[in-house]
Formats: sequence, structure tokens, C-alpha cells
Amino acid sequence: MAYFLGLDSSTQSLSALVIDTTERRVVLDEAVNFGRDLPSYNSPHGVLPNADPRVCHSDPLMWVEALDLLLTRVKEQGFDWSKVSGISGAGQQHGSVFLKVPVADAGAWSAARPLVEQLRPLLSVATSPMWMDSSTASECAEIAAAVGGRARVLSLTGSNPIERFTGPQIRKVWKTQPAAYQATREIHLVSSFMASLLAGTSAAIDLGDGAGMNLLDLRSGRWDHHLLDATAPGLSERLRPPVASETQVGTIARYFVERYGFRAGTPIIAFSGDNPSSLVGMGAIEPGMRLISLGTSDTVFAAMDGPRTDPNGFGHVFGNPAGGFMSLICFTNGSLAREQVAQRFGLDWSAFASAISETRPGNRGNLMLPFFSTETTPRLLEAGVELFGSPEFVAWQRPAEAVRAVLEAQALNMRKHSDWIGHAPRQLVLTGGASRNAGIQRVIADVFHTPVRVLSIGNASALGGALRAAHAVGNLSWGDLFEAFVALDPNVRVEPDASTRSAYAALSDAFDEKLAQRLSRTN
Repeated sequence: MAYFLGLDSSTQSLSALVIDTTERRVVLDEAVNFGRDLPSYNSPHGVLPNADPRVCHSDPLMWVEALDLLLTRVKEQGFDWSKVSGISGAGQQHGSVFLKVPVADAGAWSAARPLVEQLRPLLSVATSPMWMDSSTASECAEIAAAVGGRARVLSLTGSNPIERFTGPQIRKVWKTQPAAYQATREIHLVSSFMASLLAGTSAAIDLGDGAGMNLLDLRSGRWDHHLLDATAPGLSERLRPPVASETQVGTIARYFVERYGFRAGTPIIAFSGDNPSSLVGMGAIEPGMRLISLGTSDTVFAAMDGPRTDPNGFGHVFGNPAGGFMSLICFTNGSLAREQVAQRFGLDWSAFASAISETRPGNRGNLMLPFFSTETTPRLLEAGVELFGSPEFVAWQRPAEAVRAVLEAQALNMRKHSDWIGHAPRQLVLTGGASRNAGIQRVIADVFHTPVRVLSIGNASALGGALRAAHAVGNLSWGDLFEAFVALDPNVRVEPDASTRSAYAALSDAFDEKLAQRLSRTN
């Protein structure tokens, strides 16, 4: 019996998944929902309220308290944490944590006190900018200008300067909270912060997550000093050198041994971003499979054979935790847009799903630009939903057609802006909460003209953490691990309907035209 733990600190929850590599089964799958289980943080969707819709921050102490709550809950259920042989995990990408005392210098956590009490005095910045933040446009422009332009940043880091990326967010802290920045001695991503908590020392940022900062030279695997200097003074002193994803960053802190019964010396493997971790958790570390994660935001990602970049500058290149590179395109208006449509008509998710069967592909020409919030792909700095078609549809009087319209627009947008990846997919694999929706599966299969499958285990990011721990600590091959744990649901295989091609060709042309008009008006 060999147990390996994967953790995932995502936007709305902290989850834990434990695999038994001897019995080849998942033995634990548990989660803490921030809004439901930690209501005192006033973050029902994991984000603090703010009068400025561009500003999206979270309280890092919420993640700390969630870790204690999760481990306590599982222990009380009778699970024996001493069986765990290795730990890795992931955090939502781009979120940053600022500490005035490095974790390595903070001293050993006391098992007699909750961890959140011991972390509170270490914070130099009270809140953490996270991936939904779009308030750093000026900082992006300043960084780009300092190093020779946006194309130079794209060439070095695999991404244009992006508002949600950590580099521009650090620069904003330096500009707007200079005393707090001056007091900062260590900056973490959510991933390295969570690993540091578990190890009781300063865990380095891995290459997979570090690539989402606009600071990492992809080809050398090191921080680019020109970008560091352009971002904030003394930044190199506040970041540890990045490490390969299989690196052991420490062993379990005494706090967790004494409080929860973990075995002393349990290795902690570098945590990565939730998207790189999901790549592993979906068994897609080699090119050829296209993955779509349907979550708070939707993402399309795939392994790559080299650091090819998006000529439009919307997509990104990150490190593949299994080695090499991966592509990722983020669509901010994911489940939040779907929820907006459902709430507008008072639909539960069952009614939302059945609405697809009440309409036909192409939606009689009715079309939506579903940008309920600012969008990253394509780049739209002003939110705004537009409807085109019949008068009743435009007046929001046809709920079934509105449901189909938001789903078709999302699928068309994903297809249009992921072609640069190359490696025409043999199949699309869906994960995330919405992946079980049969209507969504059907629309994606038909719009992409590609078979759709669904992962059996919903939490690919936590599974990726467990698999990475098993690979690094247990010396188990990727092939054996994927065969044992990365299973596609045998009951879900959606073949594209060839008869929909003409309808979606026409709708795609209309979508491209309306989107181009929108971009020319607002950007």
C-alpha cells in the first residue's frame, strides 16, 4: 500500500485527493468550499467584494484556514494521514502572496495553535491579487516599454504582458503600496505558498506555474533580470530561483505530524499551477490531445513539442510539469457567463441542460457575444453582452435560445482562438463542473467537429498533484500511473454530427464578423 496526496487550492475551494498506487484506486476525495464552509471571509465565490469590478483579490488567510479545516475534517472521518508517502499539488495560477518574513525564517509552526494565527503576522500585503484581476493595464504597458515592447515580453515569457499575471500585479503593489512592498521579503504564488505551509520552509516556484508571471525566460528556465528590474526594484531578492516541477522542496512540517498524524519526513514535491497540474491529471503530457476545462473560467490547453507562441498574443505557453511545454488559452467568461444566463431566466442546471434539446444547432441564426465580464481571449477591457437575431431573442424573451446562444458562442470563441496550438486534436477531453452537462458536450463536439470524451475523475488538478508525487517519490512511470488512474468515462463518447457543419459554418462567420466589430469599437 502506497498513498500519495494531491491538493488543489483553486478559486472557490481547497480539495484533497489520495491515490493508492498498490491497489490502483482513489481512496480519498474531499473538499472545503470557501463560500459555504468559511463564510466569515465574505467570499462566496472565493473573491473579496470590491467597488471596482477590475479589482479581484482574495484573502490568503482563507486558504490557510481551509487547509486546517480540510485536514481536520478528513482526520475526523477516520482517515490515517500517516499512510501518505508523498505530497504535491497545485494552486490557482497568477495569485500572489506577499510576506514580510520568509517562511524559512518564521520558525516552526506550533501544533498548539491554528495555522492561520501563525500566518497572519507574516503578511506584508493583506490581500492577494488573483487571476480575475484586470486592473494593471498601465503596469503591463510600463513593463513592456522598459524591455522593448510587448513582442519582446511574448518572445521571452510565452505570453504578452497580461493584467492578471503576477509580474504586473507585483508592480502595482510596488506603486500603490510602497511601504508594504518595502517590507516584503518573500513573494509566493498560491502554489508555492501552499507548499511552503506544508513544508514549514520557503518552497520555490516551479517552472510550470512560474511561466504565468511574465518574469520567466522559458528557454533558460530562469527569471529574466531585465523583466525583474522592469517590474519592481529588488524583485530578484524577493523570489527564490525557480525549480523543475519534480523537485522535492522539503518534508512535512512538524505541525502536521503532531496535529494530524502525518509521518515525519514525508516528502513535499514542488506544487504547480492548477492548469499544468490538470495536464498531468488528464494524462495529456504528450502532444495530440486537446483539453477543455469548464470552470469559473474556461481553458483550452495541450502539451506542445516546443515553445510556439500565439501570434495574436492571447494564448500562453507554460512549463509542462512532466517536461517541455504546454499551451493554454483562458476564457474569462466561463461558468460565470453560463450562470448569468441561467439566473436571468430562473433555470436550474437540469433545466439549463434540457434547453439544448429544445433548440437546433445554429440557433436559427440567433447569436450572442457573451462577455458578462471583461475578457482575456479576445482581449476586451469593457464588459458587455450583445444579442443578434430575432426581436424576441434580442429582448431576452427566449430562454432556450439564450442558453444555446451562450454555449455556441463560447465554443466558437474557443475554437477560433486555439487553432494556433497546432496538433489538430484527435479528441477533446472535458473536465470541470460543467463537463457532465450533456448539452454542453454536444455543442462542443459539433462546433469543433471532434469527438468529445469526459474524464472519470472530476478534479484533474488534485489528481495531477497526487500523480506527480507518486512519480517523483514512488518512482512510478507516467504510463503505469495514467493506466491506473486517468480513465475516460466509458459512458460518455459524443461523436460530432456531420449534418451540423453548414449551420456552424454560417454561425462561425457571423460570430467572427460581430466580434471584429466589437473589437474595433471598444479596443
